[in-house]
Amino acid sequence: MYEALMLDTSAYSLFKRGHHQAVNAVRLASQILIPTTVIAELLAGFESGSRRDKNRQELNTFLSSQRVRFVPMVEATAERYAHIYAHLRSAGTPIPTNDLWIAASAMEHGTALLTADGHFRHVPQILVSYLSP
Repeated sequence: MYEALMLDTSAYSLFKRGHHQAVNAVRLASQILIPTTVIAELLAGFESGSRRDKNRQELNTFLSSQRVRFVPMVEATAERYAHIYAHLRSAGTPIPTNDLWIAASAMEHGTALLTADGHFRHVPQILVSYLSP
């Protein structure tokens, strides 16, 4: 069990689909963090989907929980982004920009990141909890 747990877009999506591991992890976490980038990715997906209003309503309900905290990107996030970017570039293992921001946010807040995305395997600066698809 994690004191605080950050969700990426894949984890939130799996949670909403009832994925056992994701549901259990969210249920056991005392605090759930959602970074700006994840909100943006979710909203972008909702815009092109057929359930836009329902998905937005479900997200708003989730975000209104007392255990859920939206975490904005700030200067400290940008500092960590630069650190992770430089490390990945020198290692020859770049990851998508949005994943860099999510990793930087997890690093900034010192939380484990719940994800089904393998890109985070290249980021040794964060603790990652992987979901099987």
